[in-house]
Amino acid sequence: MVDVDAWSQEPSPPGSPGGQRGVLRVYLGAAPGVGKTYAMLAEGRRRVEGGEDVVVGLVETHGRVRTAAMLDDLEVVERQTLHHRGTTLTEMDLDAVLARRPAVALVDELAHSNVPGARHTKRWQDVQDLLDAGVDVVTTVNIQHLESLNDVVEAITGVRQGETVPDEVVRRADQIELVDLSPEALRRRLEHGDIYRPDKVEAALTHYFRVGNLTALRELALLWTADRVDDALEKYRHEHEIDEAWPTRERVVVAVTGGPETETLVRHGLRVAEQPGAELLVLYVARADGLAGPPPGDLASHQAFAESVGATWHAVVSDDVPAAILDFARDVNASHILLGASRRSRWTSAFSPGVAPRVIEGSGEIDVLIVGHEHAAKSQQRPRRDSNPEPAD
Repeated sequence: MVDVDAWSQEPSPPGSPGGQRGVLRVYLGAAPGVGKTYAMLAEGRRRVEGGEDVVVGLVETHGRVRTAAMLDDLEVVERQTLHHRGTTLTEMDLDAVLARRPAVALVDELAHSNVPGARHTKRWQDVQDLLDAGVDVVTTVNIQHLESLNDVVEAITGVRQGETVPDEVVRRADQIELVDLSPEALRRRLEHGDIYRPDKVEAALTHYFRVGNLTALRELALLWTADRVDDALEKYRHEHEIDEAWPTRERVVVAVTGGPETETLVRHGLRVAEQPGAELLVLYVARADGLAGPPPGDLASHQAFAESVGATWHAVVSDDVPAAILDFARDVNASHILLGASRRSRWTSAFSPGVAPRVIEGSGEIDVLIVGHEHAAKSQQRPRRDSNPEPAD
């Protein structure tokens, strides 16, 4: 398990004078059957042993014996009964949990759609009510139920997820713990009957639970969670007025002038950012006076190329190019800054230090790479008096 903690301040207990909102803790599953519900119940038992007032608002055991056994010694709030289209169904009794007012409520399957007739359409809305009432909530959700990943998961598995939860609901959680198993270990659990009934195992192994599917879902979960780590680090750095970068993964900023070497630099940046989860950001700094820039058509072409290879394009306006590059790199928590070798001649460079030396001087813990290219200063002749040298490398 990978624990992602947002360094949140401990809230006051429910019913405290400050009326503070409850804490939300999410067990995020990389795939069905990895053990997120079991982990949630194990936490509930630990909290009870520690003297906390814990209730089970709702848990789905799906017939799994080991999961059901974890409910022993936990107080379970009786579900409400609802009737829909001639069928009797049950849902979490939100009003009963609120009336019971525990310190902690365990609520399974955050993305679940409630039966018509319940107070809310979605279970995550029930959880919001509990949090607003000052109740801490421990919940679960699988990566395939995050709204932004719905199309990606369908492309990977061929299965469209009907129930989703907005990403922001999960990202606002105070704590997220990724519950993960290797594809091989998860398939063994499936074969042993720990996840589905025996009559469903073979179909699951040959379809959703193929090794390729599970590997892709696992990688997706790690990447999504890494963004959550970045959010937490950024919040912590801001609250503690920390200026230096704390990169949690490779994030390469390629600073370009929009000149003919741009695509060469982007390709080099791709090689630097080759590890899984790395990001490539291409930065163009435009002069505030609008002078000395490349033709707009060239910029559009460079942007299209950058985006075609998976990079993101960013443009800022500043008359201090080195400062703008450094500010941007720190804001995105960059691990590397990549610059092209100067296109200016030695004569021109003698009159001003240029971009690269100032970026290197102010980079701190960020690695700076200077890349040679065919357009780097070829002419060492003294410039004519009427020449108009570029203001930036």
